[in-house]
Amino acid sequence: MFEVLPQLAPDPILGLSAAYREDNNPDKIDLGVGVYKDEQGNTPILTSVAKAQKILLERETSKTYITPQGHQGYIDNMLALLLGEKSPVLMADRVAGVQAPGGCGALRILSELLVRCNDNAKVWVSDPTWANHIPLIGSAGLQIETYPYFDKDSASIRFDAMMETLKKVEKGDIVLLHGCCHNPTGADLTNAQWDAVLDVAKEREFLPFLDVAYLGFGDGLEDDAYGVRLLAENLPEVIIAASCSKNFGLYRERVGLAAIITEDSKTRQIAQGQIQSVARGIYSMPPSYGGALVDIILSDTSLRQEWESEVNAMRNRMQTLRAMLVEKLEENGADKDFSFVNQQKGMFSFLCITPEQVREMRDKHSVYFVDSSRVNIAGINQQNVGTLAKALVSVL
Repeated sequence: MFEVLPQLAPDPILGLSAAYREDNNPDKIDLGVGVYKDEQGNTPILTSVAKAQKILLERETSKTYITPQGHQGYIDNMLALLLGEKSPVLMADRVAGVQAPGGCGALRILSELLVRCNDNAKVWVSDPTWANHIPLIGSAGLQIETYPYFDKDSASIRFDAMMETLKKVEKGDIVLLHGCCHNPTGADLTNAQWDAVLDVAKEREFLPFLDVAYLGFGDGLEDDAYGVRLLAENLPEVIIAASCSKNFGLYRERVGLAAIITEDSKTRQIAQGQIQSVARGIYSMPPSYGGALVDIILSDTSLRQEWESEVNAMRNRMQTLRAMLVEKLEENGADKDFSFVNQQKGMFSFLCITPEQVREMRDKHSVYFVDSSRVNIAGINQQNVGTLAKALVSVL
C-alpha cells in the first residue's frame, strides 16, 4: 500500500534543526526553531510552572479522562486573560471554548468547524504568514487566499494594500489575523490600524480568525490584547486560537485554546456542542497536564504575579537583544539600515535579506535560519551577537 506514497521534501524548519546538529563549527548559531532561549541557549522551565508542577503532583489523585471540553478552570482563566476579566462577551455568555492540544490543535479544530458551517468558505491569510497556517487550515478543506501585509524593501506593513484587499473580501469569508507579535515578520498593527480593521470587518461582514500565540511578548499582556478585545467586543462573531507554548514555556505539553464568540447565548450553546464534536472526531479527549498547570498559575495570586514577572523578563530580554544586534551591525559597518528590527515585536524578526544571502549565512558562517530571513531573536546572546553581526554584514 505505501509504495504509492511520494517522497516529501523535509520540513524547512525541522530540516534546519537537523543540519544545525550535524554542523561541527563550534561557533554555529541556531536562529530557526521558534522557542525562547536564555543567555545560555537553554529553554528553561519557568519558576512559576515548576511551582505549579509540585502543587499538581500533590493535588492530582487520578489519571482518568478529564471532561471533553478540558479543564473548565483553564478555559475560564484563559478567556479572562485574552478578553479581560470584565469582558462584556463573557458576561453575556457568548463564548464557547475547548482546551486544545496546542495552538496548532486550536487552529485545526476551528478550521474543521468552519467547514461544517460552509465548506466553500475562503480563509484570507497575510502574505507572509506562519508557514504552518496554510497546511493546518487548508488540509481541513478550506480555500486559502492571501492579503498583502509586509514589504521587504521598506521593512514595513503594507497597510493601505491590506485594507484595499479586505474591502473586497466577501461576506462570510474568514480573515486570519495575528493577535500580536506577527509570525514571521514581527511587524504588528498599531491600535489605530486595528480600529480600521474593525471598521472594514463591520462593513464587509467577514469573520475574524485571531491567532494569539505570543501574548505578552510584544508590549505586555494587556496591551497585546488590544486587537483581540476590540474585535470581540464590537462584532457579533469572532473565533480565536490561542497557545500557551511561548508565554508559559509549555511547548511540549501542547496547551491551546479554541474559542468561538457568538451573537447570543443560545448560539453559544450550539457552538459548544459542535466544537466538542469536532474535537471528539480528531483526538477524542483533551490532554490534562499542561492546562492544569496554567489553571493553577492563573488562579493563584502569588503564582500569577510571578508568571507575569517572568513574561515581562522574557519580553524585555528580547527587546534588549534587538537593540544589541542593531548596534553590532552598525559597529561592523553594515551598509543597510537595520533599525526596523527595533520596531518589530515578539520572538521573530524579518531581516529582509535574500534567500541567497540566507543560504550564504548558513553555508559559510554556520548561522541557521529559514530562507524567508525570519530569525528567532531569542536565539541571540552576548556570546554570539558579534559573530552574527559580522556574518550578516559579510553577505550584504
